[in-house]
Formats: sequence, C-alpha cells, structure tokens
Amino acid sequence: MNIAFIAHDRKKEEMVNFVIAYEHVFEDHKLYSTGTTGTRIMEQTNLSIHRFASGPLGGDQQIGALVADNEMDLIVFLRDPLMAQPHEPDINALLRLCDVQGIPLATNVATAEILVKALDRGDFAWRELVHKYKPGVDS
Repeated sequence: MNIAFIAHDRKKEEMVNFVIAYEHVFEDHKLYSTGTTGTRIMEQTNLSIHRFASGPLGGDQQIGALVADNEMDLIVFLRDPLMAQPHEPDINALLRLCDVQGIPLATNVATAEILVKALDRGDFAWRELVHKYKPGVDS
C-alpha cells in the first residue's frame, strides 16, 4: 500500500510517536510524506520515506497528485485545527480529492489508529483491486 504522512508543526511530535508505535505495520508499505514530517520520522525510525516538499511549498499538492491518479491508499494527516494555515486552500483541495477518490484519510490519531489496525488485519485488500483494474493497466 502507498501511505502518506502529513503533520502540521504542532502535530509533528505526535506523528513521530504514532509512527514509532506502528513501525512494524508501516515497514511493509511504500511511504510518502511532506518534507519536514518525513525527515523527523526517518530520524527516529528505520523506515524509508519518499519525501515531497514541505506543505506550504507544495508538498500537500504533490501528494494530492497521487490521490488524483488513485495511487495513494491511505493518508494520515495530523492537522492543527486551532492554528490558521497559510496554505489552507491546498489542504482543503487534498481533503476534497480524498473524498472524490474514496481514499481513507485520518486527521487525528484516534482515526489513524483505527485505520492502521485495519491495515494490519488486511482490511485494505480492496485497494489492490483498485490498482489491478485501473483503466489503462493490463490485467
């Protein structure tokens, strides 16, 4: 599965702790993140993460491009609801794309934990069918 991690500044430590707790689940998947979030996770885990630009510099949109192409399977986006973000339109566009494409998106640790436990149980096998029968892909 293709999994992305995004965290606003005041949520980065929470994201790192979350990923540390579930490192054993994430190690078998292809991981992506926005810049600083990915760096912080890699510094404290043994995970390899493809890092895009930081969110305000277009990282949210780069992940959004994968969502638009239905290439992302799960996103954990720990947003800071109490702080205005200068790139709010990019954030809203990413959230909207996830809704359009039916991509599971957690915006808090409680929801993220439920999704990761489902991932660990194999409940995301339906995403493999999405990739297998994607238009333009030989079956």
